[in-house]
Amino acid sequence: MKTLIAMCCYMACVVGIGLFFARRANQSTENYFLGGRSLGPWIAAMSAEASDMSGWLLMGLPGVAYWCGVSDAAWTAIGLAVGTYLNWLLVARRLRCYSVVAGDAITIPEFFSARFKEKKKVLLTISAVFILVFFTVYAASCFVTCGKLFSTLFGFSYQSMMIAGAVFVIFYTVVGGFLAESASDFMQAVVMILALALILGTGVAAAGGLDAVLQNVSSIPGFLDFFGIAQPVVTDGVQQVASGAPQFGEAGSYGLLTILSTLSWGLGYFGVPQVLLRFMAIRKTSELTKSRRIATIWCVISLGCAVLIGLAGRTLYPIALLTASDAENIFIVLSTNLLPPLLAGVVMAGILAATISSSDSYLLIAASAFAKNIYQGVLKKDASDKKVLWVSRIMLLVISAVGVVIALDENSVIFTLVAFAWAGFGATFGPIMLTSLFWKRTTWAGAIAGMVTGAVSVFVWKLAIKPLGGIFGIYELLPAFLLSLVVIVVVSLLDKEPPADVLAEFKLARENARNNI
Repeated sequence: MKTLIAMCCYMACVVGIGLFFARRANQSTENYFLGGRSLGPWIAAMSAEASDMSGWLLMGLPGVAYWCGVSDAAWTAIGLAVGTYLNWLLVARRLRCYSVVAGDAITIPEFFSARFKEKKKVLLTISAVFILVFFTVYAASCFVTCGKLFSTLFGFSYQSMMIAGAVFVIFYTVVGGFLAESASDFMQAVVMILALALILGTGVAAAGGLDAVLQNVSSIPGFLDFFGIAQPVVTDGVQQVASGAPQFGEAGSYGLLTILSTLSWGLGYFGVPQVLLRFMAIRKTSELTKSRRIATIWCVISLGCAVLIGLAGRTLYPIALLTASDAENIFIVLSTNLLPPLLAGVVMAGILAATISSSDSYLLIAASAFAKNIYQGVLKKDASDKKVLWVSRIMLLVISAVGVVIALDENSVIFTLVAFAWAGFGATFGPIMLTSLFWKRTTWAGAIAGMVTGAVSVFVWKLAIKPLGGIFGIYELLPAFLLSLVVIVVVSLLDKEPPADVLAEFKLARENARNNI
C-alpha cells in the first residue's frame, strides 16, 4: 500500500504540471508543439535525455546485462554516450539556427520541407508518415513498461495495467503539450538518475560489495568479457536451472563487427525527433554548450548504473528471472526486496518517470506530424490553430490505440521494441539531418531517396537479412544508416545543383550558428 501511495503522489505531481502549463500550451500550435522556443539549458538537456532513454534505461538495459552479461549492454551504453555528446556538439547549434531561418519550422518534417523549399510537400508527407510508424512502436514499448511494472508490483493482469498506464499518459499529454512535457521531463530525469544510483548502491551493498559482485559473475563464461557474451541454456525460451544455479553454455564470440554494430546505437541520436526538437526549442544558442555538458554527464552516469544493476541483480537473484522478457524486471525485483515499501514506491516512480517522459514525447510528436504537417500542410492548408490542436489530440488517441494493440503481448521485450524504433529513426532521419545541415549540395531528390532507403532498409534487414545470421546478424541501424547516406550523396551529385535561394539560406544558417544568433 505504501508503494502505491508513493507512486500515486508522484503521478499527481505530473498531472499538476500538465494542468499548470495547459493554458499557455493552448495559446498556439507553436506553444503546444515547441514551447515557444523558451527552454533553458537545464530543462533542454535533462528533458532531452529523459524523453530519449525511456523505461528501457531502468528495465531494458539492466535486463540485457542480467541475461547475457556486460558486452551487449556496455557497448550499447558506450555508443549511446558518445552519440549523445556528438549530437549536442555537431547538430544542436546548426539545427536551432537553421530551423529559424527555414520558415521558423516547429516540427522535424516542417524543417525538412522548408530546408529544400519544396512546393508539393512530398518530403514533408513522407517524413510525417515515418514518424507516425516508428513512434507508434516506441509508444508501444512504453505501454509494455507500464504493464510489466504494475502487474509485477500489484499482481493485477498485465493487459489491464498496461491499458491503465496508457490512459494516464494520454490524459497528461493531451492536457499540457510540449512545455508540460519538458518541465516534467526535467523532474523525471532527476528521479531516474537518483533511482538508478540508489538501487545500484543498495544492490551492491547487499551483495557484499562491488568486488563480490564481479567475483560472482566472473564465474559465468563470457559474462564479464567485453569481447565475448554469456549464453544462457534455454528450453522453449526458459533458462535451465540445475542444483539451484542458472545454466550457461560456453561463451559466445563478440567480434569487431558485432562491436561496431552495437556501438552504432549512437548513430540513432542524429535522427530521433524527441531530442532534435529540444535543440530547436532552446531559447539561446549560447546556452547549448552548458546543455551538452549536462546531457553527457547525465547520460554517462545513468547508463553506467543501469549496466551494473544487471550484474548486481544476477548475483543476488540468479534464478529469479528465467526468460529474456522477465529479466527486464530485475530493477523492480531489487527495489521491492531491498527497500522499505515507501522508498520502493519512490524508486518505482523512477520507472514510471522514464515511461511517461518518453511516451508523452512520442505521442505528441507523432500527433503533430499528422496534424501540423499532413492535415494543415497538405490536406487543409487554411486550418486554424484551434482546429490543428483538436486534430492533433484526436490523432494522439488513434496512435495510442494502435500502440496498445501492439503492447497486448505480455512477452514483448522492451529492449527489442526500442531497438527497432531507434533504428528506424536513426536510419530514416539521421543521414538526411546531417547532410541537410552540413552539405550544401544536398538536393530535394537526394533527401527523399535517402529517407526512403533508410526506412525500407531497416525493415528489410530486420525481417529478411538479419535472420540469416553470421555477418548479416548485425544491428539493422548500421547498414541502413550507411545505405541512406550513400544514396543521398549519389542522387544529389547526379541531380542538378540546389537553387540559389536554398544555397543562400544554407549560408545564412551557417553564419548564424557561428555567431550564436
